[in-house]
Amino acid sequence: MSAESPDTTGSPKPTVTVLDYGSGNVRSAVRALERAGAQVTLSAKPDDVLNADGLVVPGVGAFGSVMAELKGVDALRMIGRRVAGGRPVLGICVGLQVLFDASVEHGVRENGMGEWPGTVELLPATVVPHMGWNTVTVPEGSMLFEGVEAERFYFVHSYGVQKWDFDVAQPKMKPPMVTWSEHGAPFIAAVENGPLCATQFHPEKSGDAGARLLRNWVQSLRKGAR
Repeated sequence: MSAESPDTTGSPKPTVTVLDYGSGNVRSAVRALERAGAQVTLSAKPDDVLNADGLVVPGVGAFGSVMAELKGVDALRMIGRRVAGGRPVLGICVGLQVLFDASVEHGVRENGMGEWPGTVELLPATVVPHMGWNTVTVPEGSMLFEGVEAERFYFVHSYGVQKWDFDVAQPKMKPPMVTWSEHGAPFIAAVENGPLCATQFHPEKSGDAGARLLRNWVQSLRKGAR
C-alpha cells in the first residue's frame, strides 16, 4: 500500500489545531497532518482551539500529568465546547485515555474527562510497555480506518481501556464505533463517536497506514461529514 497523494483539487485546506500544552514532541504530528492535507497550527490559544475545523489532542507520558497540563491551558473546557458543538476532535495515545472516566496508573486513581465510560488500567501482559506494530479489529463502516482495516499500527503504551460499557441515551443516537487490539488482553485501540474520535496508537508514527488514517480524518473535515 502506498501513501496517499496530496490533494490537488485546489479546494481550501481544512484548518487543524494541534493542542500545544507541553506534551512531548508534537512536531511529528504537525508534519503528518500537513502531509494529510491540513493547514496546521500548533497552539493552545482559545481562538485557534475553538475555531479550527479540527482539533488534535496528543498525549505522551503519565495520565495524571497530561490531565494537569490540559487543565493548565483550560483545555478541558475548550474540548468540551467543541464536542458539545459538534466540532471534530481527535485524541492520540494518552489523548484517548483522558477521554475516559479515570485511570489507575501506578495505583493512583485520577479522574479523566468522562466523555466515555471506562478505566485506564495496566495491560495484563508479560511484557510492557506494548511497543511496536499490531493489528486491529475494525467495525464495519469505520470512517477512520477506511482502506486500512487490515493494516498494522504503531503502539507505545503500558495502560489501556480493556472494557467498553456504553449505553446510548437515546434510541435514535448512533452508537460509537470501537476498534480493538490485543496485548495480554483485548484493549480499545480507537473510538469513533460523532465529532469525537481517538486512537491509542500513534498514526503519525504508523507509516502509510497512519498517513491514510489521518487523511481520512482530514478529508472528513472538508466534507463536513460530522
